[in-house]
Amino acid sequence: MDIRLIVLRTSNTKRLADFYSLFGLTFDYHKHENSPFHYSASIGLTVLEIYPLSKSQSEADKNLRLGFGIDNFDQTIRTLKELQVPFSLEPTQTEFGFMAIISDPDERKIELYKK
Repeated sequence: MDIRLIVLRTSNTKRLADFYSLFGLTFDYHKHENSPFHYSASIGLTVLEIYPLSKSQSEADKNLRLGFGIDNFDQTIRTLKELQVPFSLEPTQTEFGFMAIISDPDERKIELYKK
């Protein structure tokens, strides 16, 4: 089994795409037929898409948790700290590897792992 698609919905698609670009993702801005314009980036076989909130949503889902293995971990952590991104776990060794936990602009918890 593969994960092929992850969709994040947000009230500010550009802000969220810019945030996830800090991890090395490169986003395209496009639309498919009747869909709204959105951002899309590939991570191996997985596509991460950032869409505007649906008409039935008043805010982004804060319960989704993502984890990324980062090539330039140390520099990414420095950049995130300079941007005053909130950390709920400072970089530390855990049973799952060397990692940090931050919050994205919509308050989703994001795990960052040193590759």
